[in-house]
Amino acid sequence: MIILVAAASENNVLGKDNALPWRLPLDFKHFKDITSGHHIIMGRKTFESLPTQLTNRTHIVITRQTDYNCDGCILVHDLKTAIDKVPVGEDAYVVGGGDIFDMAINIADKIELTRVHTTIEGDAFFPKIDAEKWDLVWEERHEKDEKHNFAFTFQTFVRK
Repeated sequence: MIILVAAASENNVLGKDNALPWRLPLDFKHFKDITSGHHIIMGRKTFESLPTQLTNRTHIVITRQTDYNCDGCILVHDLKTAIDKVPVGEDAYVVGGGDIFDMAINIADKIELTRVHTTIEGDAFFPKIDAEKWDLVWEERHEKDEKHNFAFTFQTFVRK
């Protein structure tokens, strides 16, 4: 399966200036629970936005730069090659950014989305989820609190 994993605002903003516009510790835990032990596919800018490589995950980084170097990563130049690098029988987890999600949503089987209940300015966006192509099969809402600066809902969509 190809699974997209993202957090996006009500207006589909993923981030601004290569950073997340919110602090949601439960979302970080949810992301870790979903992706640990798996291959995660991301664009170069998303990779560079990470404070460090994520433990217990194989990083596949897509870049157009032919001389780009990242120790401990698998470097590729397109989404198809990235998916081909995931061992047969294992799921591919696409984790960003906006351009990579735009390419991957048409071939994805599942979306694990954290819908952040705010409208915010940004420069990276998650693609619109077409209700004619996707079924919402699970959701769990969390309210704003002292550790979370916005309310949010975990949502799972599967392709119809």
